[in-house]
Amino acid sequence: MGTKARLALALMIYTTQRRSDIVLFGKQHISNGWFNFTQFKNRRHKPVKLAIPIHPTLADIIEKSPCGDLTLLVTEFNKPFTSNGFGNWFRKRCNEAGLLHCSAHGLRKAAAARLADRGASEHQIMSMTGHTTSKEVTRHTKAARQKLLAKAAVAIFDNDAIDD
Repeated sequence: MGTKARLALALMIYTTQRRSDIVLFGKQHISNGWFNFTQFKNRRHKPVKLAIPIHPTLADIIEKSPCGDLTLLVTEFNKPFTSNGFGNWFRKRCNEAGLLHCSAHGLRKAAAARLADRGASEHQIMSMTGHTTSKEVTRHTKAARQKLLAKAAVAIFDNDAIDD
């Protein structure tokens, strides 16, 4: 708690956004406990505007973390990260933690799968990720959704006793 790495992790997990959005988040995007922003991807021809409630854990981490003036995440020189610069910086933090298989994009997928694992519908997940069709959401959450559906299917056996 209180480190730039923890803030970066929390922003990705609790907002499900791309690194190109994470690096632009600043206090000017926060209002009454919500992030309000337009996603960076497709901003010129099909902009996606999102309002995402800030999870209490994320709010606490933001409050206890070092933040820049216009962006929450800043470089060692107190400048905003570029998307690629952030990706490289985060990759180094993952390597330092021994998490060689982790990446910023992988966390976006993991956050979507985590929501699916906890029973979120495709539309709920889309409302967080900003996807406009369910194709990508389905691809990212297929394994989690299968597990949840199988658990529900097994519970159906309890509805009808099978006589031997």
